[in-house]
Amino acid sequence: MTRNFIQPTRRNVLQGGAALGALGLAGMPAFAQTGKRGGTVRVALAEGSTQDSLNPWTYTDIYMMSVGFATHSTLTEIDPSGELVGDAAESWEGSNGAQTWTFKLRPEVTFSDGRKLTADDVIGSLKFHAGEESGSGMRTTADLITGYRKDGDETVIFDLDGPNADFPFLMADYHFILMPVEDGQVNWQDFIGTGGYTMESHKAGVRTQLKRRDDYWKPNRAWFDEIEILYVPDVSARQNGLQTGEVDIMSRVDLKTVGLLERVPSVRVEEATGFLHYTFPMNTGLNPYDNNELRLALKHGIDREEMVKTILNGRGIVGNDHPIAPSVPYHNTELAQRTYDPDKAKFHLKNAGLDSIDLTCAAADAAYSGALDATVLYREHLSPAGINLTVDRKPNDGYWSDVWMQEPFCACYWGGRPTCDWMFSSAYASGADWNDTYWEHERFNELLLEARGELNADLRGEMYGEMQQIVSDEGGVVVWAFANYVYAMTDKVAHGPVASNWEMDGGRWTERWWLA
Repeated sequence: MTRNFIQPTRRNVLQGGAALGALGLAGMPAFAQTGKRGGTVRVALAEGSTQDSLNPWTYTDIYMMSVGFATHSTLTEIDPSGELVGDAAESWEGSNGAQTWTFKLRPEVTFSDGRKLTADDVIGSLKFHAGEESGSGMRTTADLITGYRKDGDETVIFDLDGPNADFPFLMADYHFILMPVEDGQVNWQDFIGTGGYTMESHKAGVRTQLKRRDDYWKPNRAWFDEIEILYVPDVSARQNGLQTGEVDIMSRVDLKTVGLLERVPSVRVEEATGFLHYTFPMNTGLNPYDNNELRLALKHGIDREEMVKTILNGRGIVGNDHPIAPSVPYHNTELAQRTYDPDKAKFHLKNAGLDSIDLTCAAADAAYSGALDATVLYREHLSPAGINLTVDRKPNDGYWSDVWMQEPFCACYWGGRPTCDWMFSSAYASGADWNDTYWEHERFNELLLEARGELNADLRGEMYGEMQQIVSDEGGVVVWAFANYVYAMTDKVAHGPVASNWEMDGGRWTERWWLA
């Protein structure tokens, strides 16, 4: 049977090192966009916490992602068209069947203290996330690297534990910011980076102040003179601040009142469709969530259409209990869409040996705007199936440290990833630090390794399609929607084409936007 999977636009079939090398040589940055330099911008973000740390191990949301991208570089970045381009790396080349990757660094890249970025800094920055002692959310990804070599100060060579055609994409992750190595140790504490801004002050859960570097090595990036980032968890406060001019940009518009905001003459509401998805993860290592029949009952017991209409105000599409968005290469278009069916939910509950059950789901709007309302609506959907859900309202502050991956059932969001391997490796692989369902599946993990090294696109698509089916049918997560990123700004703010791999221009708004 011929399967209909969306295929990658960046490549069809990669056969060996020569083709892989061509991919890297095309990865040059688009610095031609001309903005306007100057001014101070104030930004109100919904995400953040008093427990935020400068250590990139701990970054979880747009707040520290914005700070990290403002002050540091990564080897690669994803541009507004979804293509991979170079950031601190000017090119990259795969060899040995995509098991070895060589990155050439730009000679002009310097840290904010004047030092030149070297291969030793890159190696130290990646090693920092690896190993059993690491507390990084990207530890399992860093552990793919089994060997680090350099050829002079401007060439870094990574040997992997197996073929990985997507490895250069992983180097764009916001955790993998490049930091200086001093006396053999990475210095993250002083926040010295190669980005366009320096940190003037930082108070976790309150504000961060940034100042532009006069010696920034990118000629047409980092337009603002100064940036003030504010943690404002209350959506009404963010929107009021935008309307009164107290702030210039806000994240996460209230979708229930977005129409009112759109009518404000000085305000521009924008949205982008990317990989963002909203979920209810459950700990599959704990009773009763270790029973897949119960998990299926929870998946059939949610009215996704009503959730999208009510919670997202129609600004998104229904999910199907796996994390691969329709825009991601190898999305499985043949997977039957799960629909609301209380009778089927009741059937699976009975298969679990239960006539009814009482469950608790923790939630706060820190998870995403409307998360509490979504959980309350989910409770109503589950009731006809005999599933009695109690909504445990949690504080916004500390949600990602005290609730997510701590409570057995909760509301959650994922920014998503631009490749199947990246998404699955981050949150579904056995032993992944951010496997928030604590899920283990032997066949899934076998396919993950096989697909990672498969250079034939058709075979790779077959594998990723099966993995989506496994997660949807046996995984421990309800993925109810892929949502649009919706944010707003005053007419003082301008920008070029916007990336959608993360909210607010892939998290790189600090470098790409300017004051008109």
